[in-house]
Amino acid sequence: MNAPRLSLFPVFCLLLTPSAFAADSVGSLSWNAKPDADHYARRCQARTSERGLAPVGTLLWGTKRAWDGGQKTDERRSVLVSIDSEHLLQANAHVKAVRLLEGRLVTSPDETRGLVGTVFQGTSGDGRPVEVAICGAEPAPSDPEVMWYRIEAWNPGAREWENPCISNGYVPDPRAMVVQGLWTTRGDHQDAPGRLTLACELGAISKCINWGYKPWEVRQGRSLADLHQACTRMARADYCGDGRSHTPEYTTIDMYDALGVLSRTAKSSASWDLSRASFEAAWAPDGATCLARTRDGRSVASILAECPGRFHVARAVDLGAGDHCTVQREGLSADAVLLRNHSYEQL
Repeated sequence: MNAPRLSLFPVFCLLLTPSAFAADSVGSLSWNAKPDADHYARRCQARTSERGLAPVGTLLWGTKRAWDGGQKTDERRSVLVSIDSEHLLQANAHVKAVRLLEGRLVTSPDETRGLVGTVFQGTSGDGRPVEVAICGAEPAPSDPEVMWYRIEAWNPGAREWENPCISNGYVPDPRAMVVQGLWTTRGDHQDAPGRLTLACELGAISKCINWGYKPWEVRQGRSLADLHQACTRMARADYCGDGRSHTPEYTTIDMYDALGVLSRTAKSSASWDLSRASFEAAWAPDGATCLARTRDGRSVASILAECPGRFHVARAVDLGAGDHCTVQREGLSADAVLLRNHSYEQL
């Protein structure tokens, strides 16, 4: 297939992260509040890199769940889920608008004007306003059409500009890609006009793009948007399609798809042992279409109970190449299976 690579899917977040829903109630900036005199002057300043300490699970956006680390919170919460490309709070005098062109932001009317320092109106997972600044831009080494952006968001509690992306020891200063539309807390993608997602490096949205599922591209006459969305479900083992992850840390995954973007690994290597791997599930944009087992070792029955009525137990369904499902969605068809994966079974 491809290199053994991307099979490795570690994603990190802080063990103690607070509720984005409950955070920011003190000192929160309303939509119409006036910032103090040096508010924007303080953005994009040099800072010591942050490091996450405790890996616990796979996040969708790759962002912090909340600004204050005082309490545990739901993995489906985030300090930043989208920005409004039509609502610039601060920009170069010659920048009148910003739009997304495939994997990069461009300014208008003059595309040569820089974006650094531009401040967008953003939104957190609980609908609160968040100011977001672009602090730098770097083309992805593998694809110059895709840009990595260094971003900061205004933390109203600390009254400081901070990187909203989760960091770890391998990626101490994470960046973000820009993707069309937004993702809800249930993991659903919505193609909302003017809304863009800043997908941080350690989140499933950007990882799926890195793995080749660029939602703006076309393969064999079909858009890869649905395949990218299916990948975000697969990466997080979101079987029920409700935004809940069922993947342990440092999980090794082999994925392959119906359009041939990625093919199944055929040989063992230092990072992938074929003798330990087995078929786990098949995937569609709204979650798993069928299951052979779970990734984190819990029973399949527990998944059936978690999303009742979604799956039913049937005789084994043969998807080909040795992949067999033991539970499936109603009306499962070959066209609904966009993506499949193998993983190591947790005993």
